[in-house]
This record gives sequence, C-alpha cells and structure tokens, in this order.
Amino acid sequence: MTTYELDGKVVLITGGTGGLGSATTRTLVARGARVGIVDLHPQTPEIAARISPSGVFGITADVCDRDALRDAVGVLCERFGRVDIAIANAGIMGRGATLRTMPAAAIDKVLAVNVNGVINTVNAAMEQVVANQGQIVLISSVFAFLNGAGALPYAMSKAAVEQLGRGLRVELARHGASATTAYFSLIQTDMIKHGVDEDPAIAEILSRTSPRPLLKRIEPDEAAQAIVKAVEHRSPRVIRPTRWTPLSTLRGVINPAIDARMAGDRTLRALLGKLEAR
Repeated sequence: MTTYELDGKVVLITGGTGGLGSATTRTLVARGARVGIVDLHPQTPEIAARISPSGVFGITADVCDRDALRDAVGVLCERFGRVDIAIANAGIMGRGATLRTMPAAAIDKVLAVNVNGVINTVNAAMEQVVANQGQIVLISSVFAFLNGAGALPYAMSKAAVEQLGRGLRVELARHGASATTAYFSLIQTDMIKHGVDEDPAIAEILSRTSPRPLLKRIEPDEAAQAIVKAVEHRSPRVIRPTRWTPLSTLRGVINPAIDARMAGDRTLRALLGKLEAR
C-alpha cells in the first residue's frame, strides 16, 4: 500500500523535456497528478501540451536563475492552486577531462546547474512543499559514491546533491514533509549518449573502473517508475539498478581499496593521459 496518494497532487519537475523528465511526467500523470515542467528548451510549453493538454503545463526557464524558478512556482500555483512536490531533475555531465586540463568555465557550468540549480529549485518550492506537507525529490547518481576520475565536477555535484537530500530529510521532518534522493547509474538518455557513448575515453574509463554487471543500462521509464514509487512511499532513497545497493552501503570500507587499486592501474593512467592530451 502507498502512504502518499499522488492523485490530485501538483508536481514541479525541472529538466522536464529530457528523457528522464518526460518519462517521470508521464508516469505522474498516469497516477492522477498534475505536472509543471520547467526546462530551458524553447518548446517546453508545446512539449508539455503534447503529453497532456490539461494535466501538464510547461514553463521555459533556467534553473540557474533563482527569480525565474520562483516565478515558475508562482505560475503553477495560479494554474493548479498549489505545489506539493518538487523534483530537481535538471542536470548536465560535461565533457570528460582531468581536473588539470578542464576549462574553468566547464567546471563552473556543471556546478552551477547540478548544485546551484538544485538548490534554487528546492528554495523556490520550499514554502509550498512545507505548507502542503509534500516532498522534495533530488536526482543524484551512483557517482555520489564512486571515484569520479575523468569527470570530477559531475561526481562532486552528485555527492553534494546526496548531502542536500540527507539534510533536507531531517529538516523537513518536523513540518510533516520529506525528501527522497534517487541514485541512478546509466539511463538511456541524451546526456549519456553525448557524455559517454560519444566519448570513447570516458566509456573506456567506465569499463575499466566499474564491473560490467554494474554498467547495465536502464530505460527512462524504469527510472521514472522507481522515482514515483519512492514518492508514493516517502522513501528516503532509491537506487537503480538495485545491484548498486551493496556498494553504496559498504562504501566506507570498499572505497579506499578501490581508490588504491585505481591509482596504481597503469591502463587507467594511460586512459586519463588520453584525456589530458586531447
């Protein structure tokens, strides 16, 4: 049995036109929720209308713009009367590189979207979530607890999101509200297509640093179902594929050994050298 009924609830989701965002929107609508999707895509309103003309409303806005997100929450309150749930889904990966050679602008962009954008989303929706004893959902990654060599700003950002989720869970409890953190591996989205599949060096590093069974990809619909189920149960976290759970649980013991092995891996050193040389 669910503990949180989605029928009639109003959900704000950032990055709502992407693979995971649109899949989550469709899943929420199927549960009876009304959804406001916020995205940089100029066709966001039209994309929203195609999903559901009456149940989904689209707003073009940048998560890095605090005022724009506050305005988006205001518009949703005018249209649907409230906001119960905020899903901070917008995120970017950036191009693979070692920190030594990564342009400062690229580092700033990843952190701006993946950390500041998430905080902006949470802050914009916070009063509505508290007033309605609702939920905050943060999209982290298994890179929150993996060694992120070759993509350090992305890994750092997802570790920051994890800490935000943990803290919010505690801070919101006294208001009857809650927070869920979602950890995903590789989802078949454009971000993975452009950030991994089109970057052979990053793909090689992943295959070298993660056991093959852990690199199983999931479809956006599967991840969306996991998010929605977690919301229905007010779960503190959700991990997909679930085979990542032991590594997350035992990270304090396992990670030092993994880091030591990676630091001495000559093949991995050569792969990172390729990133620095390009």
